Amino acid sequence: MSKATAPGARTVVERRRRHTLFFLEWAAGQRPVHLDTDIDMTRIQAHRAEARARGLRYSYVTYLLYAAGRALERHPEANAVMAPGWPGLLRAPRIVRFEAVTAKLALDRKVEGERTVLSALVPNLERAGLREIQQQVDRYRGQDTAELPEFKGVRMLGRLPLPVARTAFAAVLRDPRKRPAVFGTVSVSSLGHGSVDGFHSAGGTAVTLCAGRVAQRPVVRADGSVAAAPVLRLGLTFDHRVIDGGAAADLLTDLHHTMEAFDDGSSGQACPPDHRGADRDHGARRGLEPSPR
Repeated sequence: MSKATAPGARTVVERRRRHTLFFLEWAAGQRPVHLDTDIDMTRIQAHRAEARARGLRYSYVTYLLYAAGRALERHPEANAVMAPGWPGLLRAPRIVRFEAVTAKLALDRKVEGERTVLSALVPNLERAGLREIQQQVDRYRGQDTAELPEFKGVRMLGRLPLPVARTAFAAVLRDPRKRPAVFGTVSVSSLGHGSVDGFHSAGGTAVTLCAGRVAQRPVVRADGSVAAAPVLRLGLTFDHRVIDGGAAADLLTDLHHTMEAFDDGSSGQACPPDHRGADRDHGARRGLEPSPR
């Protein structure tokens, strides 16, 4: 007896998104925990306006990448990955930590006509300047992004026989010391172009940063007054196998402060080297209370 088929239904063999599906199989071993914060983007918006007046354009993602590089350099325990082989009966858990910060930036692009997600690597964020980061981001903005040499492996996975493709994907991830050149050391994703206020995802790294849109929201000032300000909701997902909640909270607090007190050095006043103090103390120094949740 044949099975009934709904009118107009068809089965599609997924090829262009194989890399995403293989990744999700691999990342199922993570133990994700989610945090979030609201960031007052007033200072960053002012910097963007000044840059535009000089003929320079910086995206919000570029500021987030800049801040992530500095913050992770101050929190090396979060710039890491769980080594393969654990849990196991005979193998102790091992963490591989990285000196350089490389972001895996999620891109919404078409591969051979089909919409999919590509992962672009932005290296050396701990020392890269805004302009250098923006140049790398701009490289991935074109219509032909999927044809760039670094995405050759993604295109190949869609053409290989399934068992060969899955084996090839697993082989690339076998050595955790080579992970920065494959997945980076921190994942960054933004859905701020739409009406998304906030979201969370696990990007295969110890820390994944998720940025929603920048929207006008009420912010309580130090004097108790309420004002409208441009606010970004930033989500941080961390792999609990690699770091604990306290370390993740310190990192998110550092990111919060680095972005709210943004200074790329052009004003001659560098950001403080350590932003792990209490939110209220930081707000008092700046004349602002932390943005409300």
